[in-house]
Amino acid sequence: MKGRKLLVIGAGFGGLSAAALLAQDGFQVTILEKNEQAGGRARVWRKDGFVFDMGPSWYLMPEVFEKYFALFDKNTQDYYKLIRLDPSYRVFFGMDKTVDVPAQREEIDRLFDELTPGGSVKLREYLAVAQYQYEIAMQEFMYREYKTIFDFLNWKVITKGTRLKIFESYDKFARRYFEDADIRKILEYTVVFLGGSPNNTPGLYSIMSHVDFDLGVWYPCGGIGQLVHAFTRLAAEQGVEILLNQGVQKIQVQDGRVKKVITDKEDFEADVVLVNADYQFAETRLLENRYRTYDQSYWEKKKMGPSAFLVYLGLNRRLPGLLHHNLYLDPSWDEHFHSIFDEPAWPENPSYYVSCPSKTDKTVAPTGCENLFVLVPVAPGLEDNESIRNEYFTKTITHLEKLIGENIRSHIAVRRIFAHNDFKQAYNAFKGTALGMSHTLLQTAVFRPAHQSKKVPNLFYTGSYNHPGIGVPMVIISSQIVSKEIHKQYGR
Repeated sequence: MKGRKLLVIGAGFGGLSAAALLAQDGFQVTILEKNEQAGGRARVWRKDGFVFDMGPSWYLMPEVFEKYFALFDKNTQDYYKLIRLDPSYRVFFGMDKTVDVPAQREEIDRLFDELTPGGSVKLREYLAVAQYQYEIAMQEFMYREYKTIFDFLNWKVITKGTRLKIFESYDKFARRYFEDADIRKILEYTVVFLGGSPNNTPGLYSIMSHVDFDLGVWYPCGGIGQLVHAFTRLAAEQGVEILLNQGVQKIQVQDGRVKKVITDKEDFEADVVLVNADYQFAETRLLENRYRTYDQSYWEKKKMGPSAFLVYLGLNRRLPGLLHHNLYLDPSWDEHFHSIFDEPAWPENPSYYVSCPSKTDKTVAPTGCENLFVLVPVAPGLEDNESIRNEYFTKTITHLEKLIGENIRSHIAVRRIFAHNDFKQAYNAFKGTALGMSHTLLQTAVFRPAHQSKKVPNLFYTGSYNHPGIGVPMVIISSQIVSKEIHKQYGR
């Protein structure tokens, strides 16, 4: 007996991971993807022998991936090979100070002692709390569904939430241990990739320091694109059908339930629909007004995570002065966050991230060449045009050349810029956000958009807008949560 028909809109990590689980559960699963390849923001761009990961470039929280693959009696090693990076990354504090963050705890302790007197002792105290928070968060918070305020504001959650620093900012928590501004930047840089700032992100996310220093920074050989391939292969092994170049135009509701999904090519009938597309886009563009859980005014009030000014460069030379992961943290760090979250504007003196995977992986660039990916976090919703892009490209690359003392522009073989308008066009991203909804206190757990529509019972959502939030591991957890809910209500 064939299972119920389940359509997934979007082949990002959320759609792929949920599809495999639901197919394993007996559903007939088809994924409809608008673009020419799976992966969502983790698409791959290939040009003249260069292979660029277009989105995520950090592999963190390995246990989330291991736990997911174990649901199929598989190991991650069956699908891809991991390398632990050492040093984990390089940090540039302005133009004159550089720190390499090692992979081994003993070496990290020595580094912190060099940065501040008694730094290793303070770090051990800080990381002990971060590890405790991580373990409790993974056991009690991350994999839980929050349907009502009472799921979140019960005595157990409030008690443990206080211990997990949910109710205070990340920066306030870090200041308890470290007065040194550079050390706090090392601890707090990850909040950018969570869509927030140190002042508006809950202290709970100090768990990322445990992830960083204790669990390590890893790299899947071949790049994040190999991770997409692994999830695509796993889904196919469960019987999932993936249809590319199928841009969804409408979610058709009849008698209060989804009956069809209409693409620009054909109509698909469904018993259940799971949306992994941009949540705001799906609600406001694919559904009639009366079936929307959240109207446009809801979205306008929400704080979106940053967009990004992305530059993909293929260089016809090797580039000393960089590691695989590199962070430039400008002295005007606070002003940069202000330009993202308080008074949106293109930052004057931005901090930025540079990925150079060819330092680790010879397959992502031709021999003697370098693969470079530059990311500047910027406010969502900014004006984006060719003139601004060219001006900002010159500004950013000129700064990077001065930072490492090397000529870049004369050696560019391949170049591509990706910003707000591209995020909107490629991913239907609200305001061109690169990440989704920020991790503020009032956008945590039950305060994030629900996994299930409140108006259409057989319509579900997964992705970075949902609990637990932004990042590939979080999205995979989101898909496990929603898959359980779909199984409970519609499984055999």
